[in-house]
Amino acid sequence: MIADVVPMIETERLVLRGWREADFEEHAAMCADPEAQRFLGGPLDRGESWRSLAQHAGHWTLRGYGNWALERRSDGRLIGRAGLWNPEGWFGVEVGWRLARDVWGRGYATEAARASVAWAWSSLDIARLISVINPENLASMAVAERLGMRHDRADAVAGTPVVIMALDRPSPHAHE
Repeated sequence: MIADVVPMIETERLVLRGWREADFEEHAAMCADPEAQRFLGGPLDRGESWRSLAQHAGHWTLRGYGNWALERRSDGRLIGRAGLWNPEGWFGVEVGWRLARDVWGRGYATEAARASVAWAWSSLDIARLISVINPENLASMAVAERLGMRHDRADAVAGTPVVIMALDRPSPHAHE
C-alpha cells in the first residue's frame, strides 16, 4: 500500500500521513468546492479528483516526498493536504497546502506547512523551498510569511500570475 512509503508525522492537532482510497470522498468534496479551488485552477469533477489523489500518492513513489493527507487528530477527519510538490518542469521543491473551507482560519495550514518544512530540512538535500502563490491569495501569502518565506520573484503558471516565495535552508550554525 502506498501509505507504507510515506512517513507519518504527528503535530499538536494533525496527523500527516499517506493517502488511502478511503480518503477519496472527502478529497473529492474539497476539490469540488469552487472557493477551496479558487486559486488552484477551479473545481474538479470526480474523475479529476481521483487523478489528483493518485497524483499526490504517486509523487511519493517517484520523488521520495510529496503531499501528505492531513487528518485532524481530534476526530480522524481528512481536512486537506500539505507537503512538498515538484512535478517535472516546476519551479523547484514547493511546500504547499489546501484545506477544506470549513476549517480555514484555525492555523492548520501553518501547522502542517511547518511540519513539512522541518521534514524537508531533515530528510532532503535541498538548499531552498518555495511556495507558488496567486498574489490575490492573501491567506496563503500570510502562511508563507509565517514560515519565514520572503518574496523571490513574480512568474506565471499557465498564464496566471503567481508570486514565488522562498525559504533558504537554515545555516547549521544558526542557533549557536
